[in-house]
Amino acid sequence: MTTPTPLDWPPLIAGQPALDLLNTLTLENGALVEHLGDDADAANWLSRVTGAAQAPQPHLAERARELREAIRAAIEARKQERAVDLAPLNALLARMHSHVVLQATESGYALHRAPLGEAAWLALAPLGEAAARLMAEVDFGLVRQCEHSECVLWFHDTTKSHRRRWCSMALCGNRHKVSEFRKRRGA
Repeated sequence: MTTPTPLDWPPLIAGQPALDLLNTLTLENGALVEHLGDDADAANWLSRVTGAAQAPQPHLAERARELREAIRAAIEARKQERAVDLAPLNALLARMHSHVVLQATESGYALHRAPLGEAAWLALAPLGEAAARLMAEVDFGLVRQCEHSECVLWFHDTTKSHRRRWCSMALCGNRHKVSEFRKRRGA
């Protein structure tokens, strides 16, 4: 993996979209940095994670941050083997309604999804569904937080040996290697 550029930041390294949403709040120079600052930031990030162009919707950043924190609370509780309060996440999932609409086209018929309610919630529906699948279907022993002391990023370890320790070898793994080398050299 190459080191991400500012256009690729925050990096999509989690291997799971809901975890990538958690990683939109990063620790940089000892301070938390919000990467979903406004609706344009949220739309750009959502375009990267879904692979489909997203237009900024009113309240998209606010809704994305709300979803992120509900997912964070559920994941942290589960990782700490505490009871998970699913009500906040389920309440947000309930706001992500849509229905299929059949339309006539020049070449026949086509289906598309029409939102019920706020368009920002529909835009976030794939992330909400990814979070629900994460909680229900993924081996939670493979959901991890980076071991680097100055990192808050999460990932789903899909390596063959299931021994991944870092969010990215290019980021934290390399920082750890340099730190250990300096300790051995006495620098």
